[in-house]
Amino acid sequence: MSALPVVNPVISGREVDSRDRSTLTAVDGSPLASVGLAPRLMAQAALNRLRSADTGPAPDAALFAKAGELFATAELDGESPQEYCRRVALATGTPLGAVTGAREGIRNQLSLVERLNQAELPAPFAAPGFATHWVPRGRLLAAVVPNNHPEPNVTWVRALAMGVSVLVRPGSKDPFTPRRLLAALSAAGLDPDRAALLPGGHEVGEHLLAEADLGLVYGGPAAAERFGSRRDVLVRGPGRSKALVGAGAARDEGLLDDLVEWIADDGGVRCNNVSLVLTSGPVAPLADALAARLATLPVRPVTDPDAALPAMTGEAGAVLAEHLAGMTAHAVDHSTHRYPDGLCADPGDGSAVLRPLVVSVPTATDQLVGTELGFPFVVVAPWRPQDGTAPLRESLVVSLPDEHAGLAERVLREPTVRKVVTGRVRPWASVPEIPHDGSLAQFLLEPKGLVSAPTES
Repeated sequence: MSALPVVNPVISGREVDSRDRSTLTAVDGSPLASVGLAPRLMAQAALNRLRSADTGPAPDAALFAKAGELFATAELDGESPQEYCRRVALATGTPLGAVTGAREGIRNQLSLVERLNQAELPAPFAAPGFATHWVPRGRLLAAVVPNNHPEPNVTWVRALAMGVSVLVRPGSKDPFTPRRLLAALSAAGLDPDRAALLPGGHEVGEHLLAEADLGLVYGGPAAAERFGSRRDVLVRGPGRSKALVGAGAARDEGLLDDLVEWIADDGGVRCNNVSLVLTSGPVAPLADALAARLATLPVRPVTDPDAALPAMTGEAGAVLAEHLAGMTAHAVDHSTHRYPDGLCADPGDGSAVLRPLVVSVPTATDQLVGTELGFPFVVVAPWRPQDGTAPLRESLVVSLPDEHAGLAERVLREPTVRKVVTGRVRPWASVPEIPHDGSLAQFLLEPKGLVSAPTES
C-alpha cells in the first residue's frame, strides 16, 4: 500500500516535519492524508520569525495573478489541480463540482486582488503637498480558516496584498487549499517570510489570535460570540442568508426553481446559501413545493462530477440524523417522508450523503429561525407586514425577489444585514466593487497623512 500524502507546517518557505501527527479521514472512511500538527512552541517560533523579518512593501499585484494561475493549473508539490480537487471533496464532503468551481473562483479573485482591495477604500485624496496613505495597522494577521468551501482562503491572500504577513491555521478537514495557495504564492515569488501554514487544534488558533496584531476567524455561533467584541479580530460567522417572498410564491414555477438553486447550489455549504424562506402567503404549500424539488437532487459520491449534495462519514451521518430529528421535532417536516431509506443515504462508497431537509414553523420567531447547517437545510416561516424587517436581521444576504423588493432600503439600514439582493438574482451575485461581508481593507488598514514641503520650481 502506498504511503499517505503528507501535509506539514510550512514556515519561512520550508516544510517542517512535525512529530505530532493526525490522520485525515475521507468521508468514505479511508485514510486520506497524514497531517503534521504545529505545537504551541512551533507556532510561536513561526510568529517570531515573521514578526522580525524585514519584508519591505506589499508584493506587486502581478505576483498574485501569477499565483492564481499556478493554483488553478499547475502541479504543485507533486499535486495536480485535479488531485487537489479530489482530496478536498473527499476530506470535506463538499461536492467535487463545487470544489472545481472554487478553484476557478480563486484564480479569478487573485487576478483582481488589487481591484478588490482598492474597492473597499475611499476614493484617494491628494493635493499638492498633502496625501492620505492607507497603511497596515499591524504587521501580523492570524487567520483561522474554514473547511466548508475553499474560496474564503482568498481573504488571507488579500491581506498579503495589503502588506500584512499572515499565519494561517487551516481547517482540520482542509489543509490542502491553504497549502496549495502557499505553494503557488511561493512559486510566483512571494517572500518566504510573509506567510506560515500551521495546522493544529483550537489551542493553536487561540494562541495565534492572542499573539498576532490582528485576527481573522471563520466559525459558527460560538466563534462569533467569543470573538465578536474584539476590535482586533474580524469575525466571519454564520451567513444565515434569507429570502422573503410574496403570497404567490408556491405557484410561481420560476421562483421555486430559483429558490432551490439559492438553497442547494454547491451542496448548500456556503454562507450565502438561503437557509430561511419567509413568505407573506401560505407556508405549507411553499414548503411542500420546495421539498418536492429538492428531493430530486441525486445521491452520488462527492467525487462524482455530477454530485449535488455534501457528504460525511456514515457514523457522523447517523449522529447528525438523530440530532436533526430532535432539533426539528416541534416543526413540520416536509422532506423525510420522501426518502424511504432515510435523510442520510449511502451512495455506494460507504459515505453518508445529506439529503435536503425542509421544515416549516408557525412563527418567524421560532427557535429554528436562524439555524444554518452545512447541507440544504431550510426553514419556511410566515411573514406579516407588521413584522417589518426584524425577522431579516442577522443575515449575510437578504433576497427580495418579488413583491417585497420595496423593503430593500429599510433592510439595508439594519446593522446586522450585510447585503440585499432584489429580483431573480443569485444571492452571491457580485462585482469586485460590491462588498461581500463588510470591508477587509478597512479592518487591516488605517489612514495616515503625509504632508510634504512644496517643491521649489
